[in-house]
Amino acid sequence: MEDDDLRDEGAYVALGYYDLDLAGRSAKGAEFNQCRFNRSDLSGGSFVKVSLTDCLVEQSNLANLRGDQSSLVRVALQGCRLTGLQWLDGLFRDVTLRECRADLTVFRAAEFRAVLFEDCNLAGADFTGADLSGTVFTGCDLTGAQFSGAKLAGARLTGCTLAGIGGVTGLAGATIGTGDLVGLAHVLAAALDITVE
Repeated sequence: MEDDDLRDEGAYVALGYYDLDLAGRSAKGAEFNQCRFNRSDLSGGSFVKVSLTDCLVEQSNLANLRGDQSSLVRVALQGCRLTGLQWLDGLFRDVTLRECRADLTVFRAAEFRAVLFEDCNLAGADFTGADLSGTVFTGCDLTGAQFSGAKLAGARLTGCTLAGIGGVTGLAGATIGTGDLVGLAHVLAAALDITVE
């Protein structure tokens, strides 16, 4: 890919991006359809109203990528580094994230529909005001994650580390595995002003 190939309003269909360095690149209104990213570096970039549809992203670096009002639809992310990613006021629909390092990510006011997080490190993730209804978290580290003002009705959390999460009332309507409840007990007690001795 040449430097000028990633352009605003660009349409990219059925392309493969392998071992490609796109770090720090920006795009507005670009559309990626049926594309595959493998071992590619998109870190530190900026996407505004960018959409990825029917895409596969594997072993790629999206650390510190900023996505404003952007969308992922029918996308799978496997083994990716997302540390510090900011996806604000965006959409995730029919998305699977497996074995991704997604600590310190920001998903403020994002909408999640039919999303699965599996074996992901989401420590310190910020889901403030996000709609996570029906989202499934399996085997994830959510230590210190923030759920203030989030909606988790119908969400499922199983085999997750929930120590020190913020905005615990945002979990209303979620289903939590019995094994996860122990880690959540101190957070719930603090939210309800209960003293534990």
